[in-house]
Amino acid sequence: MADIIQLLPDHVANQIAAGEVVQRPASVVKELLENAIDADATIIKLIIKDAGKTLVQVIDNGKGMSPTDARLSFERHATSKIKTAEDLFDLHTKGFRGEALASIAAIAHVELKTKQAQEDVGTCIIIEGSNIVSQDVVVTPKGTSISVKNLFFNIPARRNFLKSNAVELRHVIDEFHRVALAHPNISFVMYNNGSETFNLPVSNYRQRIVNIFGNKTNEKLVPVTEETEVLTISGFVGKPEFAKKTRGEQYFFVNNRFIKSAYLNHAVTSAFDGLLKQGTHASYFLNLEVNPQTIDINIHPTKTEIKFDDEHTLYALLRSAVKHSLGQFNIAPVLDFERDPNLDTPYNYSQKETNTPVIEVDRSFNPFKESYSSGKQTTAFKKQTLNNWNSLYVGLESKGTKTQQDFSEVHFESEDKSTSLFDDEQEPVQTTYQLHNKYIVSTIKSGMLVIDQHRAHQRILYEDFLENLTVKGASSQQLLFPHQLHFSPREIDIIKELKEDLEHTGFIFSNVTKEAVEITGVPVSIPESEVTIILEQLISDVENEVPDSNFSITDLLAKSLAKSLAIKTGQSLKSSEQEHLVNSLFACKEPNVSPTNRTTFVTMSVDELDKKFI
Repeated sequence: MADIIQLLPDHVANQIAAGEVVQRPASVVKELLENAIDADATIIKLIIKDAGKTLVQVIDNGKGMSPTDARLSFERHATSKIKTAEDLFDLHTKGFRGEALASIAAIAHVELKTKQAQEDVGTCIIIEGSNIVSQDVVVTPKGTSISVKNLFFNIPARRNFLKSNAVELRHVIDEFHRVALAHPNISFVMYNNGSETFNLPVSNYRQRIVNIFGNKTNEKLVPVTEETEVLTISGFVGKPEFAKKTRGEQYFFVNNRFIKSAYLNHAVTSAFDGLLKQGTHASYFLNLEVNPQTIDINIHPTKTEIKFDDEHTLYALLRSAVKHSLGQFNIAPVLDFERDPNLDTPYNYSQKETNTPVIEVDRSFNPFKESYSSGKQTTAFKKQTLNNWNSLYVGLESKGTKTQQDFSEVHFESEDKSTSLFDDEQEPVQTTYQLHNKYIVSTIKSGMLVIDQHRAHQRILYEDFLENLTVKGASSQQLLFPHQLHFSPREIDIIKELKEDLEHTGFIFSNVTKEAVEITGVPVSIPESEVTIILEQLISDVENEVPDSNFSITDLLAKSLAKSLAIKTGQSLKSSEQEHLVNSLFACKEPNVSPTNRTTFVTMSVDELDKKFI
């Protein structure tokens, strides 16, 4: 039998490696930004077009590369970061496998310009699908500029799997945030389709967080610091009252590298026990410094997961550090829940001796005697009071007869007695019943109907909002005082995109700035207290669940609002509310499914019930 095993060509092997390293444009952004940081750059610029599908360009002022290094950097497993296998357990840099540039060059058009400080001219290399098109001398500033164009141009199937521009841009911004937060000592600038999105100067860690997420974030942060032989913790956690329904602002950095760890996340969450509302998640920006030899970074293709030698110790230290910070800054309650801080002794009086109060008492006073030391005044007061009472009856004797005649002529109004049309009033018959505050059971001719109240109300609200958005005739209720909400710059951009559609549902925006939104009117069906939650949920839906081009943003908006305002499971309903819900559901165009295509009700015939008792 002939041999069937053969070595893969380099360009095929690179495309396979690209499947692990490059999943979307955000993956390219991450790899190029990390290379710029490893090159000791102090200023890094990121340029994006069409959410990275058309162009991802990173420009840095790092140390650059020689012509030979520039050419070798695109070879597989070519790296300057490690030399032996032991170096994998003592890493102080970002990229170390040597797969990134080779994988990117296999699936895109890449142009590299680089120059070292001591050289007069630099090198320009153009690669298309692992094929080197040209390598020339070029005049370029110190550092490196690498452009990745037409991602997945030679793998159409992979390009078709990319999401819409809004979703891909969100992933790009997420990666940019992760790198920028880990390195506040580096200046970052990001441009999206020609406009400046972020301009982050060199600053401390707190200011970097504020520059990314908005000035309002400053008052939400609680510092966390802890230093031990095993672990050094620094950073911030968000105050419980500012917790969000999404997990957006949760960042762990281990040795200046962003990681995801459900185990460490649980440690932070457990420190917030009893402080968070159900369904909300606290924000945190925590830096962990550990010995590089106690972690293994090389367990995941994107290096976002790390294996720790002693996770239990890290868990305990992290949990106690966060809990201590919350208590230290009076975020967590003290043991004495009834203590009034207004009754605490001021610092100025803590060392002073207390003075015994002196009270003067008239020991000769006796309330049962007519007079005592001031008896004359008491007798005079009694006489004056008696005269006042007697004056009330002056003149009544002479007018007695006339008073009786007046009262005899008084007529009293009597209320009209209303009699019932029928002698026997029948109480209304209840046709619906609520089961476990979750389902509504109703009888029908053929048997029984069971309705999921949450999904049914979603369908009702969805069609109402869709009609309002389409007809553009929703009613609005004016607020007594304007309601101001603060968001990050990225969230403000999303609200600006949805502003016109939101106004059709009944929202009225009086002012929209770079970091805040002022609302003077809301839809009639929305309480003022729910506005913040609804808009946060809407922003999250737009960022995470934007459908393809065959669906409109109007449809997504109606779905998001319906999901936020629908009756929740566990809410008790009156009989009239149950009947109204049932009638409204079957007045919908598609009562069978919720807006997310999930069943709203099931029926069970009498025959099916009879079979249960056989």
